[in-house]
Amino acid sequence: MSIIKKIGFLTAFIIPCLVVLGFYLGDYWNFSALIFVFVCIPLFDFLIGEDPENVTDDQALILAEKFYYRLITYIWAVFQVAFLFWGAYVIAESAMAPLFLGAFIMSFALVTGGIGITVAHELGHKKSKIERVYGRLILMTVCYMHFYIEHNRGHHVYVATPRDPATSRKGEPFYKFWVRSVFGSYASAWELEKARLKRKKLSFWSIKNEMIWYTALPILFGVLLTTLASIYFNRVVWEVPAFFFLQSILAFSLLEIVNYIEHYGIVRREVAPGKYERVNPMHSWNSNHRLSNFFLFQLQRHSDHHANAIKRYQVLKHYEEAPQLPSGYPAMILLAAFPPLWFKWMNPKLADWEEQVYKLAPKPS
Repeated sequence: MSIIKKIGFLTAFIIPCLVVLGFYLGDYWNFSALIFVFVCIPLFDFLIGEDPENVTDDQALILAEKFYYRLITYIWAVFQVAFLFWGAYVIAESAMAPLFLGAFIMSFALVTGGIGITVAHELGHKKSKIERVYGRLILMTVCYMHFYIEHNRGHHVYVATPRDPATSRKGEPFYKFWVRSVFGSYASAWELEKARLKRKKLSFWSIKNEMIWYTALPILFGVLLTTLASIYFNRVVWEVPAFFFLQSILAFSLLEIVNYIEHYGIVRREVAPGKYERVNPMHSWNSNHRLSNFFLFQLQRHSDHHANAIKRYQVLKHYEEAPQLPSGYPAMILLAAFPPLWFKWMNPKLADWEEQVYKLAPKPS
């Protein structure tokens, strides 16, 4: 892998730097991260274009073991916790005007959700215990720990089928999908955990019930932030829990709009009642835009991720035959926020995908 790509994955840290810089410069500077993500990155995605490079299978075996790429994600996990403590401190200390406060919290969520949950997603798929711990630590900071269960045991099994709450349906606006995915995924995580406990012959109220922990830990973390801030400032700092839970909602909403984009309208063929064809690269929308892929640890090469879930981000491949998004996620997030524009742009592309899949489908014997 080229030195440019090795350095490129560090670009994710630019966004929290802009959040911090924007806060200390004050006022309209708090919009810096938002402008960078939703204006500058789409513009440079367009100008720089796509990334044609795929590593060979032999190169992938070597690159997958390089500690450098894991180290970046480890650093991010520790950084995100520290970033939350900094955010709680400045929220309690400062008195920003509502406009700039809103810009600050939205920018903050770009870090904890847009990048943080992406890193948690990467770590949560790995076999190493420390990586999974780091992944869950990040998810705790955005009140979405159940994602660890539902995504791995639910979404990756049922993606592109009616059973998956995180697969957006054709003609479904994002805001309707958000309600179905947020609440449906949480309920699904409970069902998956209950089934696991039953298989192991453990009580639902067992200390081994991960969903009890995953529901309680974010609340306890919010209490810890509030208690420490209240002791430090010698008052009840109500702003801190409001900030913590609001940034969490915005953060996991970013995750959900990305889910919406990645799987919009894609359906696997039912090969038998209740059974579906194996997931392949045709079952996720793909984006190969170079710059936004750096910031998102190649999450946009989502087709390969679903076909090969444990693959590390640095070796994910681009599949030309997979359905392709017209731009990277930042631009597509803006489009998905306006359903009529989204449908006008994406429904024809979905129709092309449906036609291609129909042509490739095996003929009945």
